[in-house]
Amino acid sequence: MTPITPVLLCGGSGTRLWPMSSKDLPKQFGRLLGEETLYQSALTRLSGPGWAAPVVVTADDYLNIARDQAKAVGIAPSCLIVEPSARNTAPAILAAAVHLFSMDANALVLVAPSDHAIPDAAAFRAAVEAGTQSARKGQIVTFGIRPTRAETGYGWLELGESPEDFLPRPLSLKGFVEKPKTPQAEAMLASGKYLWNSGIFLAEARTLIAAFLAHAEHMMMPVIDAVMDAKEAKDTLHLSATSWSKAEDISVDVAVMEKATNLCVVPFAAGWSDLGDWDAIWREMTSEAGGMVTHGDVTVIGCEDSLLRSDTQGVELVGIGLTNMIVVAIGDAILVAHKSRVQDVKEAVARLSARSVGQSEGLRSRITKGVVPLFFRPHNHRPPIAALC
Repeated sequence: MTPITPVLLCGGSGTRLWPMSSKDLPKQFGRLLGEETLYQSALTRLSGPGWAAPVVVTADDYLNIARDQAKAVGIAPSCLIVEPSARNTAPAILAAAVHLFSMDANALVLVAPSDHAIPDAAAFRAAVEAGTQSARKGQIVTFGIRPTRAETGYGWLELGESPEDFLPRPLSLKGFVEKPKTPQAEAMLASGKYLWNSGIFLAEARTLIAAFLAHAEHMMMPVIDAVMDAKEAKDTLHLSATSWSKAEDISVDVAVMEKATNLCVVPFAAGWSDLGDWDAIWREMTSEAGGMVTHGDVTVIGCEDSLLRSDTQGVELVGIGLTNMIVVAIGDAILVAHKSRVQDVKEAVARLSARSVGQSEGLRSRITKGVVPLFFRPHNHRPPIAALC
Protein backbone atom coordinates (compact mmCIF):
# COMPACT_ATOMS: atom_id res chain seq x y z
CA MET A 1 0.00 0.00 0.00
CA THR A 2 1.33 3.43 -0.97
CA PRO A 3 1.95 5.59 2.09
CA ILE A 4 0.30 8.99 2.48
CA THR A 5 2.50 12.02 1.86
CA PRO A 6 1.72 14.98 4.13
CA VAL A 7 1.88 18.38 2.46
CA LEU A 8 2.29 20.99 5.18
CA LEU A 9 1.50 24.59 4.34
CA CYS A 10 3.61 26.92 6.46
CA GLY A 11 4.20 30.14 4.58
CA GLY A 12 1.67 32.40 6.34
CA SER A 13 2.38 35.06 8.94
CA GLY A 14 -0.61 34.67 11.31
CA THR A 15 -1.03 38.37 12.03
CA ARG A 16 -4.06 37.91 14.32
CA LEU A 17 -1.67 36.42 16.91
CA TRP A 18 0.62 39.44 16.95
CA PRO A 19 2.90 40.13 18.76
CA MET A 20 3.66 36.45 19.40
CA SER A 21 3.27 35.78 15.69
CA SER A 22 4.88 38.20 13.26
CA LYS A 23 6.62 38.28 9.90
CA ASP A 24 9.82 37.49 11.79
CA LEU A 25 8.40 34.39 13.50
CA PRO A 26 4.93 33.26 12.31
CA LYS A 27 2.70 31.33 14.69
CA GLN A 28 3.44 27.91 13.14
CA PHE A 29 7.05 28.24 14.31
CA GLY A 30 6.21 29.48 17.80
CA ARG A 31 5.64 27.53 21.01
CA LEU A 32 2.10 28.66 21.69
CA LEU A 33 0.77 25.56 23.47
CA GLY A 34 3.76 23.59 24.73
CA GLU A 35 7.38 22.66 24.17
CA GLU A 36 6.87 21.80 20.50
CA THR A 37 6.00 24.43 17.94
CA LEU A 38 2.73 24.03 16.04
CA TYR A 39 4.72 23.06 12.95
CA GLN A 40 6.66 20.42 14.88
CA SER A 41 3.42 19.00 16.29
CA ALA A 42 2.00 18.76 12.77
CA LEU A 43 5.13 16.97 11.56
CA THR A 44 5.01 14.38 14.34
CA ARG A 45 1.22 13.94 14.05
CA LEU A 46 1.57 13.01 10.37
CA SER A 47 4.46 10.59 10.66
CA GLY A 48 5.07 6.93 11.45
CA PRO A 49 3.81 3.73 9.78
CA GLY A 50 1.80 4.47 6.66
CA TRP A 51 3.22 7.97 6.22
CA ALA A 52 5.88 9.10 3.79
CA ALA A 53 8.35 11.90 4.46
CA PRO A 54 6.50 15.23 4.32
CA VAL A 55 6.60 17.92 1.68
CA VAL A 56 6.72 21.38 3.24
CA VAL A 57 5.59 24.49 1.36
CA THR A 58 7.06 27.64 2.86
CA ALA A 59 8.57 31.03 2.11
CA ASP A 60 12.25 31.74 1.58
CA ASP A 61 12.37 33.71 4.84
CA TYR A 62 11.27 30.61 6.77
CA LEU A 63 13.22 27.94 4.91
CA ASN A 64 15.95 27.49 7.52
CA ILE A 65 13.45 27.60 10.38
CA ALA A 66 11.31 24.90 8.74
CA ARG A 67 14.32 22.69 8.07
CA ASP A 68 15.87 23.14 11.52
CA GLN A 69 12.67 22.63 13.49
CA ALA A 70 11.94 19.44 11.51
CA LYS A 71 15.41 18.14 12.32
CA ALA A 72 14.85 18.90 16.01
CA VAL A 73 11.96 16.40 16.10
CA GLY A 74 13.81 13.84 13.98
CA ILE A 75 11.90 14.34 10.72
CA ALA A 76 13.49 15.09 7.36
CA PRO A 77 11.12 16.51 4.73
CA SER A 78 11.51 14.91 1.33
CA CYS A 79 11.26 18.40 -0.15
CA LEU A 80 10.86 21.96 1.01
CA ILE A 81 9.05 23.87 -1.72
CA VAL A 82 9.95 27.55 -1.53
CA GLU A 83 7.39 30.10 -2.71
CA PRO A 84 8.95 33.27 -4.19
CA SER A 85 5.94 35.22 -2.91
CA ALA A 86 2.77 34.52 -0.97
CA ARG A 87 -0.04 33.52 -3.37
CA ASN A 88 -2.54 31.95 -0.93
CA THR A 89 -3.38 28.24 -0.63
CA ALA A 90 -4.51 27.36 -4.16
CA PRO A 91 -1.15 27.84 -5.96
CA ALA A 92 0.73 26.28 -3.03
CA ILE A 93 -1.39 23.12 -3.09
CA LEU A 94 -1.25 22.83 -6.87
CA ALA A 95 2.54 23.20 -6.85
CA ALA A 96 2.88 20.42 -4.28
CA ALA A 97 0.50 18.18 -6.27
CA VAL A 98 2.44 18.74 -9.50
CA HIS A 99 5.74 18.03 -7.76
CA LEU A 100 4.47 14.82 -6.16
CA PHE A 101 2.80 13.62 -9.36
CA SER A 102 6.06 14.12 -11.22
CA MET A 103 7.76 11.87 -8.65
CA ASP A 104 5.01 9.25 -8.31
CA ALA A 105 1.92 9.02 -10.52
CA ASN A 106 0.05 7.24 -7.68
CA ALA A 107 0.92 9.69 -4.90
CA LEU A 108 -1.71 9.99 -2.16
CA VAL A 109 -1.57 13.38 -0.47
CA LEU A 110 -2.86 14.88 2.78
CA VAL A 111 -2.80 18.68 2.55
CA ALA A 112 -2.86 20.35 5.97
CA PRO A 113 -2.07 23.73 7.52
CA SER A 114 0.89 23.56 9.89
CA ASP A 115 -0.57 25.86 12.54
CA HIS A 116 -3.61 23.97 13.84
CA ALA A 117 -4.02 22.29 17.21
CA ILE A 118 -5.20 18.65 17.10
CA PRO A 119 -4.49 17.15 20.54
CA ASP A 120 -5.53 13.56 19.73
CA ALA A 121 -3.11 12.60 16.95
CA ALA A 122 -4.17 8.95 16.92
CA ALA A 123 -7.84 9.87 16.44
CA PHE A 124 -6.94 12.19 13.59
CA ARG A 125 -4.85 9.52 11.86
CA ALA A 126 -7.83 7.16 12.21
CA ALA A 127 -10.04 9.77 10.52
CA VAL A 128 -7.55 10.04 7.67
CA GLU A 129 -7.49 6.26 7.32
CA ALA A 130 -11.31 6.29 7.12
CA GLY A 131 -11.10 8.52 4.06
CA THR A 132 -8.33 6.68 2.23
CA GLN A 133 -10.52 4.33 0.19
CA SER A 134 -12.64 7.21 -1.08
CA ALA A 135 -9.52 9.17 -2.00
CA ARG A 136 -8.22 6.19 -3.97
CA LYS A 137 -11.50 6.17 -5.91
CA GLY A 138 -11.02 9.74 -7.13
CA GLN A 139 -12.74 11.64 -4.34
CA ILE A 140 -11.36 14.71 -2.58
CA VAL A 141 -11.87 14.01 1.10
CA THR A 142 -12.12 16.92 3.50
CA PHE A 143 -12.46 16.76 7.27
CA GLY A 144 -15.33 18.45 9.10
CA ILE A 145 -15.01 19.37 12.75
CA ARG A 146 -17.86 18.80 15.17
CA PRO A 147 -18.97 22.34 16.10
CA THR A 148 -19.18 23.27 19.76
CA ARG A 149 -20.47 26.84 19.36
CA ALA A 150 -21.97 29.19 16.77
CA GLU A 151 -18.54 30.22 15.50
CA THR A 152 -18.46 33.11 13.02
CA GLY A 153 -14.71 33.02 12.43
CA TYR A 154 -14.72 29.67 10.59
CA GLY A 155 -16.11 28.47 7.30
CA TRP A 156 -18.69 25.66 7.63
CA LEU A 157 -19.52 22.50 5.64
CA GLU A 158 -23.11 21.56 4.86
CA LEU A 159 -23.64 17.80 4.94
CA GLY A 160 -26.04 15.81 2.82
CA GLU A 161 -26.83 13.66 5.86
CA SER A 162 -26.58 13.78 9.63
CA PRO A 163 -23.20 12.77 11.13
CA GLU A 164 -25.15 11.07 13.97
CA ASP A 165 -22.51 9.50 16.24
CA PHE A 166 -19.61 11.34 14.55
CA LEU A 167 -17.75 8.13 13.82
CA PRO A 168 -15.11 8.80 11.14
CA ARG A 169 -16.56 7.73 7.79
CA PRO A 170 -17.06 9.46 4.43
CA LEU A 171 -20.33 11.40 4.21
CA SER A 172 -21.81 13.33 1.32
CA LEU A 173 -20.92 17.02 1.19
CA LYS A 174 -23.63 19.39 0.05
CA GLY A 175 -21.66 22.63 0.04
CA PHE A 176 -19.38 25.20 1.65
CA VAL A 177 -20.56 28.13 3.75
CA GLU A 178 -18.30 31.15 4.14
CA LYS A 179 -17.85 32.71 7.58
CA PRO A 180 -21.47 33.29 8.67
CA LYS A 181 -23.13 36.00 10.70
CA THR A 182 -24.21 35.01 14.22
CA PRO A 183 -27.89 34.18 13.42
CA GLN A 184 -26.87 31.91 10.55
CA ALA A 185 -24.18 30.23 12.66
CA GLU A 186 -26.69 29.59 15.44
CA ALA A 187 -29.16 28.06 12.98
CA MET A 188 -26.48 25.81 11.47
CA LEU A 189 -25.34 24.65 14.89
CA ALA A 190 -28.92 23.81 15.86
CA SER A 191 -29.60 21.89 12.64
CA GLY A 192 -26.92 19.26 13.33
CA LYS A 193 -26.04 18.98 9.62
CA TYR A 194 -23.13 21.40 9.52
CA LEU A 195 -19.49 21.00 10.51
CA TRP A 196 -16.60 23.43 10.75
CA ASN A 197 -14.33 23.50 7.72
CA SER A 198 -10.85 22.35 8.77
CA GLY A 199 -9.15 23.19 5.47
CA ILE A 200 -7.54 19.73 5.39
CA PHE A 201 -7.81 17.60 2.23
CA LEU A 202 -6.94 14.01 1.31
CA ALA A 203 -6.70 13.03 -2.37
CA GLU A 204 -4.45 11.57 -4.99
CA ALA A 205 -2.17 14.17 -6.55
CA ARG A 206 -3.72 13.43 -9.94
CA THR A 207 -7.21 14.11 -8.51
CA LEU A 208 -6.15 17.51 -7.20
CA ILE A 209 -4.55 18.38 -10.53
CA ALA A 210 -7.68 17.30 -12.42
CA ALA A 211 -9.80 19.49 -10.12
CA PHE A 212 -7.66 22.52 -10.90
CA LEU A 213 -7.78 21.70 -14.60
CA ALA A 214 -11.58 21.54 -14.45
CA HIS A 215 -12.25 24.57 -12.24
CA ALA A 216 -9.16 26.82 -12.32
CA GLU A 217 -7.48 26.02 -15.61
CA HIS A 218 -5.89 29.47 -15.81
CA MET A 219 -3.66 28.52 -12.85
CA MET A 220 -2.24 25.39 -14.45
CA MET A 221 0.54 26.69 -16.69
CA PRO A 222 1.95 29.35 -14.33
CA VAL A 223 2.24 26.80 -11.52
CA ILE A 224 3.51 23.95 -13.72
CA ASP A 225 6.10 26.29 -15.21
CA ALA A 226 7.10 27.45 -11.73
CA VAL A 227 7.72 23.81 -10.72
CA MET A 228 9.41 22.75 -13.95
CA ASP A 229 11.70 25.80 -14.00
CA ALA A 230 12.45 25.61 -10.28
CA LYS A 231 15.98 25.63 -8.94
CA GLU A 232 16.79 22.50 -6.96
CA ALA A 233 19.32 22.62 -4.17
CA LYS A 234 19.84 19.90 -1.58
CA ASP A 235 16.38 19.18 -0.18
CA THR A 236 14.71 22.29 -1.61
CA LEU A 237 12.75 23.30 -4.68
CA HIS A 238 12.87 27.06 -5.29
CA LEU A 239 9.92 27.82 -7.54
CA SER A 240 10.50 30.11 -10.51
CA ALA A 241 9.60 33.65 -9.45
CA THR A 242 8.73 34.74 -12.98
CA SER A 243 6.16 31.99 -13.52
CA TRP A 244 4.90 32.05 -9.92
CA SER A 245 4.04 35.74 -10.14
CA LYS A 246 1.50 34.91 -12.87
CA ALA A 247 -0.46 32.52 -10.63
CA GLU A 248 -3.63 33.97 -9.13
CA ASP A 249 -3.55 34.84 -5.42
CA ILE A 250 -6.59 32.84 -4.27
CA SER A 251 -7.66 30.27 -1.67
CA VAL A 252 -8.16 26.65 -2.69
CA ASP A 253 -11.76 26.71 -1.44
CA VAL A 254 -12.73 29.56 -3.75
CA ALA A 255 -10.63 28.40 -6.71
CA VAL A 256 -11.59 24.71 -6.67
CA MET A 257 -13.34 23.12 -3.72
CA GLU A 258 -16.56 25.14 -3.80
CA LYS A 259 -16.99 24.15 -7.46
CA ALA A 260 -15.92 20.51 -7.37
CA THR A 261 -18.54 17.74 -7.27
CA ASN A 262 -16.29 14.85 -6.22
CA LEU A 263 -15.96 15.84 -2.55
CA CYS A 264 -16.92 13.97 0.59
CA VAL A 265 -16.34 14.76 4.25
CA VAL A 266 -15.14 12.69 7.19
CA PRO A 267 -16.44 14.04 10.53
CA PHE A 268 -13.94 14.56 13.32
CA ALA A 269 -15.00 15.10 16.92
CA ALA A 270 -11.80 14.58 18.93
CA GLY A 271 -10.78 18.23 19.26
CA TRP A 272 -9.41 20.80 16.84
CA SER A 273 -8.65 24.51 16.68
CA ASP A 274 -7.15 26.65 13.94
CA LEU A 275 -5.71 28.91 16.67
CA GLY A 276 -6.65 31.83 14.48
CA ASP A 277 -6.67 34.48 17.20
CA TRP A 278 -5.92 35.04 20.89
CA ASP A 279 -9.44 34.09 21.92
CA ALA A 280 -8.84 30.66 20.34
CA ILE A 281 -5.59 30.34 22.30
CA TRP A 282 -7.47 31.23 25.49
CA ARG A 283 -10.14 28.58 24.78
CA GLU A 284 -7.51 25.93 24.01
CA MET A 285 -5.49 26.58 27.18
CA THR A 286 -8.13 27.47 29.78
CA SER A 287 -7.60 25.29 32.84
CA GLU A 288 -6.97 27.67 35.72
CA ALA A 289 -9.61 28.79 38.18
CA GLY A 290 -11.85 31.57 36.95
CA GLY A 291 -11.09 30.88 33.31
CA MET A 292 -7.59 32.35 33.56
CA VAL A 293 -4.65 31.51 31.30
CA THR A 294 -1.24 32.81 32.39
CA HIS A 295 2.22 32.27 30.98
CA GLY A 296 5.61 33.59 32.04
CA ASP A 297 6.22 36.18 34.75
CA VAL A 298 2.61 37.08 35.48
CA THR A 299 0.86 38.24 38.65
CA VAL A 300 -2.95 38.15 38.71
CA ILE A 301 -5.25 39.84 41.22
CA GLY A 302 -9.01 39.55 40.89
CA CYS A 303 -9.02 38.65 37.17
CA GLU A 304 -11.23 36.19 35.32
CA ASP A 305 -11.77 34.76 31.82
CA SER A 306 -8.58 36.40 30.55
CA LEU A 307 -5.19 35.52 29.05
CA LEU A 308 -2.06 37.19 30.40
CA ARG A 309 1.23 36.21 28.80
CA SER A 310 4.76 37.56 29.23
CA ASP A 311 7.33 36.07 26.87
CA THR A 312 10.18 38.44 27.68
CA GLN A 313 12.52 37.41 30.47
CA GLY A 314 12.59 39.96 33.27
CA VAL A 315 9.32 41.65 32.28
CA GLU A 316 6.69 41.19 34.99
CA LEU A 317 3.10 41.46 33.75
CA VAL A 318 0.56 42.41 36.44
CA GLY A 319 -3.19 42.21 35.85
CA ILE A 320 -5.70 43.65 38.35
CA GLY A 321 -9.46 43.30 38.02
CA LEU A 322 -9.44 42.24 34.37
CA THR A 323 -12.34 40.38 32.76
CA ASN A 324 -12.42 38.98 29.21
CA MET A 325 -9.07 40.54 28.34
CA ILE A 326 -6.04 39.49 26.30
CA VAL A 327 -2.70 40.94 27.40
CA VAL A 328 0.50 39.76 25.68
CA ALA A 329 3.95 41.27 26.26
CA ILE A 330 6.87 40.16 24.13
CA GLY A 331 10.05 41.93 23.11
CA ASP A 332 9.29 45.54 22.32
CA ALA A 333 5.53 45.09 21.85
CA ILE A 334 2.50 44.79 24.14
CA LEU A 335 -1.02 43.84 23.09
CA VAL A 336 -4.00 44.78 25.27
CA ALA A 337 -7.39 43.83 23.81
CA HIS A 338 -10.87 42.80 24.86
CA LYS A 339 -11.56 39.21 23.81
CA SER A 340 -14.48 40.36 21.67
CA ARG A 341 -12.12 42.51 19.58
CA VAL A 342 -9.24 40.13 18.89
CA GLN A 343 -10.17 39.92 15.19
CA ASP A 344 -9.08 43.57 14.99
CA VAL A 345 -5.46 42.66 15.77
CA LYS A 346 -4.92 42.15 12.04
CA GLU A 347 -5.93 45.77 11.42
CA ALA A 348 -3.54 46.92 14.15
CA VAL A 349 -0.67 45.06 12.47
CA ALA A 350 -1.55 46.68 9.16
CA ARG A 351 -1.39 50.11 10.78
CA LEU A 352 1.95 49.31 12.40
CA SER A 353 3.27 48.11 9.05
CA ALA A 354 2.13 51.33 7.38
CA ARG A 355 4.09 53.26 10.01
CA SER A 356 7.13 50.98 9.51
CA VAL A 357 7.09 49.92 13.16
CA GLY A 358 9.46 47.01 13.87
CA GLN A 359 8.11 43.62 14.95
CA SER A 360 10.65 42.32 17.45
CA GLU A 361 13.61 40.94 15.54
CA GLY A 362 14.74 39.33 18.81
CA LEU A 363 12.11 36.60 18.39
CA ARG A 364 14.52 34.52 16.32
CA SER A 365 16.55 33.80 19.44
CA ARG A 366 13.89 31.24 20.40
CA ILE A 367 14.23 29.25 17.20
CA THR A 368 15.99 25.90 17.40
CA LYS A 369 19.17 25.88 15.32
CA GLY A 370 20.80 22.88 13.68
CA VAL A 371 22.26 21.39 10.55
CA VAL A 372 20.34 18.95 8.36
CA PRO A 373 21.91 16.19 6.25
CA LEU A 374 21.63 16.63 2.52
CA PHE A 375 18.82 14.82 0.77
CA PHE A 376 18.69 14.24 -2.96
CA ARG A 377 15.88 12.78 -4.98
CA PRO A 378 16.19 10.88 -8.26
CA HIS A 379 15.21 12.50 -11.54
CA ASN A 380 15.14 9.49 -13.82
CA HIS A 381 11.73 7.94 -13.12
CA ARG A 382 9.34 10.86 -13.35
CA PRO A 383 6.09 10.52 -15.32
CA PRO A 384 5.99 12.97 -18.23
CA ILE A 385 4.75 16.31 -16.91
CA ALA A 386 3.11 16.98 -20.28
CA ALA A 387 0.44 14.46 -19.22
CA LEU A 388 -0.87 17.06 -16.79
CA CYS A 389 -2.00 19.30 -19.61
